[in-house]
Amino acid sequence: MRSAWIELGIELKEQYTMHTQLAVLGGGPGGYAAAFLAADLGMDVTLIEADPKLGGTCLLRGCIPSKALLHVAKAIAEARHMKEWGVSFDSPVIDINAVRARKQKVIDTLTGGLSQLAKKRNVRVVQARGFFEASNRMRLDPIEGGDPILWNCITYDHCVIAAGSRPAMPGMFDIGSDRVMDSTGALELKDIPGSLLVIGGGYIGLEMATVYCELGSEVDVVELTDGLLPGADRDLVKPLEKRIRKSMRDVFLNTKVEKLEVKGEQVIASFDGPDGKRQMTYDRVLVSVGRRPNSDKLGLENTQVKIDDRGFIVVDVKQRTADEHLLAIGDIAGDPMLAHKASHEGRAAVEALAGEPAAFQPAAIPAVVFTDPEIAWCGISEAEAKKQRLNIEVSTYPWAASGRAQAVGRTEGITKMIIDAGSQRVLGVGICGPGAGEMIAESVLAIEMGATVRDIAETIHPHPTMSETVGFSADASLGTATEIYRPKRAPKAKSAAV
Repeated sequence: MRSAWIELGIELKEQYTMHTQLAVLGGGPGGYAAAFLAADLGMDVTLIEADPKLGGTCLLRGCIPSKALLHVAKAIAEARHMKEWGVSFDSPVIDINAVRARKQKVIDTLTGGLSQLAKKRNVRVVQARGFFEASNRMRLDPIEGGDPILWNCITYDHCVIAAGSRPAMPGMFDIGSDRVMDSTGALELKDIPGSLLVIGGGYIGLEMATVYCELGSEVDVVELTDGLLPGADRDLVKPLEKRIRKSMRDVFLNTKVEKLEVKGEQVIASFDGPDGKRQMTYDRVLVSVGRRPNSDKLGLENTQVKIDDRGFIVVDVKQRTADEHLLAIGDIAGDPMLAHKASHEGRAAVEALAGEPAAFQPAAIPAVVFTDPEIAWCGISEAEAKKQRLNIEVSTYPWAASGRAQAVGRTEGITKMIIDAGSQRVLGVGICGPGAGEMIAESVLAIEMGATVRDIAETIHPHPTMSETVGFSADASLGTATEIYRPKRAPKAKSAAV
């Protein structure tokens, strides 16, 4: 804003305008992937970022810090699990300051690496907030704590909008207290509350619930619908829900939080659920009910960009908007809001600008929930297939039949395949169990390559590993699984025409 420049003692003048071939608004996984590739292809690139560091939500206050904390949680859980093997450890002593410092070290290392990569590629990084004044012109407003900038306006041939999303905070929960947190606040790890309410049983809420539970908080999870992780198949969620109900204090389904009220150092939550209305008191509350795209406050009304009723910028398969100068990628361009989806969209957008026959048309986008156990899936789910009335076969393989799962005492898992009944092509894969996130990539590739279930069955998987359950699931579909007896049923004979 103009006032921001005045506070810095800078008089706005026309000569502070610069021009670049490609501007990228947003320095997250999609933005820096687009900027770096464009630079590699010889374009003059300017990357505009409203944070003092590159990395976006994913690196600064999302994916990376949460996974760092989940690593701590996993170590605590595994130490406790070793009691089953006759090995006992003392109860963990947690130095919260040291945990925060180690998390920050991870962030600083990665952001420093991105800064060096930008310099090596000659990507011009401008620390400012961008506001579109026209289709090919953006105002640059300085940010607090950022480096001084030399321009107040930038023009460009094209701009890739990668401005991301932010946690949704319904007005009824925005009561002006830091004891009611969004995911960003929860990752700051200000303390280990004695009790924590997590509102929302999606992946972000469950991951943070896992962290705080293992650090010592008594955690309740409340979900408005009738199941955790509403987007995942129920058989994949079942092992996780069973474990969560054992490790956390309580899980409330079909329950609405009607009100939050701060009283002293605690928050009073009013519930309405199957057991009627009631109130419970917590030290902190995490509101995790989704994210919303940052399409507002960018000045997009001054362009030809179209925005849908959910706030997403409308794009085509080349990530082009309705404005010939503007493209959009990542969270701001539609679901799923995942960093790896944003990165691939960024590369597709830049390749399209470079004249390559590029398009973002993936057959499968993997999703991973980094809880314990993990849940991962790609392609079409069983629920989606049934909703679309597709003719499918579903093959499941229980981890209780896996030698590796038995060896490490984690037999609750499951691997499943969704198979086209006619062509036998693999349409989707879901996995629940430790390491599911590391295992899902094979299935993504299989779906992208149009693999059949026999292709996967005939692929030799290493033994003993969890990954071989993917191959075993394919075997089960063919009726040839070794470790379980599940003969393939012969198709029913059709009645002869009379």
